[in-house]
Amino acid sequence: MRVEYDDLKRMLGGAVEIIRQKNDELSILDAAIGDGDHGVTMLRAFEKINQVMEAHPQGKIVDLLTDIGWALLDIDGGATGPLYGSLFLGMGEALVGLDALDPDQFARMFEMGLESIGKQTKARKGDKTMMDALIPAVESMRNSAQQGLDIPEMLEKAASAARQGAESTKNIPAHYGRAKHQGERTLGHPDPGAVSLAYVIQGLRNGLD
Repeated sequence: MRVEYDDLKRMLGGAVEIIRQKNDELSILDAAIGDGDHGVTMLRAFEKINQVMEAHPQGKIVDLLTDIGWALLDIDGGATGPLYGSLFLGMGEALVGLDALDPDQFARMFEMGLESIGKQTKARKGDKTMMDALIPAVESMRNSAQQGLDIPEMLEKAASAARQGAESTKNIPAHYGRAKHQGERTLGHPDPGAVSLAYVIQGLRNGLD
């Protein structure tokens, strides 16, 4: 399939819905090693995404992603707004002049989003952050595109990679955010940002059903 405007909105709608379902769980996870407000912040961010979509019933993919990115930059609550805002702005930059995305372009969109986040944070894979889920997910998408898989399959595999990445953070001491001050005490607890990112990727896939 090629992802067109309405397809992207369906995908984003799936991500909004899964965060609505999981926000309490995310805050409980965050309470173990942080402020306990990650679920609240994620819900605020994804309700903002929903508002932007409602304001753009039709249009261009690049404009929707860019408007979402700018809207998220204004979200209060730590790093969530700036990081997701950067993700969507980077994704939008990859789509200038495109009205629909084939699998290669779809993977490129996420690669550009990851690159954009990388300019906002020094966190990398192994630092117990959302990057532990996002980087494997993006790498999975590129591998899937090279294998000739369709976009729903790409997202299915990316969601699995993100879940595995999030699960791996149980074995990593925190290096960023408030949790880093707890050091070894964070072992045994998954990073809430990685878990929420994995849910977002799964939500994107759910939206295509």
